Amino acid sequence: MDSRIWESVDHLVAWLDEQSTQSPQEERLLRILKLSEEIGEVGAAVIGATGQNPRKGVTHTWEDVQHELCDVVFSALVALRTLTPDAARIFTERLAYVEQRSAASRRAPEAPRAADEA
Repeated sequence: MDSRIWESVDHLVAWLDEQSTQSPQEERLLRILKLSEEIGEVGAAVIGATGQNPRKGVTHTWEDVQHELCDVVFSALVALRTLTPDAARIFTERLAYVEQRSAASRRAPEAPRAADEA
C-alpha cells in the first residue's frame, strides 16, 4: 500500500486525537463503531442508486456508492491505526495472508485417478 496513505491516516488520527473530548478507551470504541455508520451510508447510497425506495426514487449515483465505500476504507484504517501504531505492518501481513489463502483456493484440485492407476 502506498506510504502516502499511511501518512494521511496518521495525520487523520492525530487530528482526531487533538479534537477528541473522550477518553482514549471511548475514542477507540467510537472509531470502531464509526465503521457501522459508514457501512449504513453505503447501504443508503445503494438503495438510492437503485431507486429501491418508491417514495424517494433514485437519490444517489453509483459514484456516490464508490465514495461511501472509500469512507468505509478510511474509517477502517483510522480505527486500525487507533488500535496500534503498527497498523501498516499488520495490514500488510493480513493482506499477504488473504492473498495466500485465496491463491490456495484457486489452485485446481488434483484429478481423481482411475481405479487401475491406483
